Amino acid sequence: MLGQIWVEVVGDLIIARVRGEPTESLLKECQEKVLFLVKDARRGKVLYDTLEMEAPPVDVPLAQRQLDAQLGPVTLRRAVVVPNSKLAYLARLAFGEGDYRVFYNDLSSAIKWLSESTL
Repeated sequence: MLGQIWVEVVGDLIIARVRGEPTESLLKECQEKVLFLVKDARRGKVLYDTLEMEAPPVDVPLAQRQLDAQLGPVTLRRAVVVPNSKLAYLARLAFGEGDYRVFYNDLSSAIKWLSESTL
């Protein structure tokens, strides 16, 4: 299935939902929307809901890492909710050494972890 994204502000969080198989261009679009909302809403807590995402080729998460290298002074704390270990591995490739945590099928724990931050 072709990838789709939805990015919105919900309370103190920015929620980015990804369905289907994402492409590099879709990740770039998602990053642009997230950064716009981070600046507009002055919030740096981002929840990535990938429960309906299909695993892309490895070059796609590596493209996310390149996008993150261009963040500059923007500070993000990210929770990534995944359905399986394959997507967890790809999430770790994508976000590298950033301030993030991967959660297996547990949206409530991800939200709690983000809420504990003073960011």
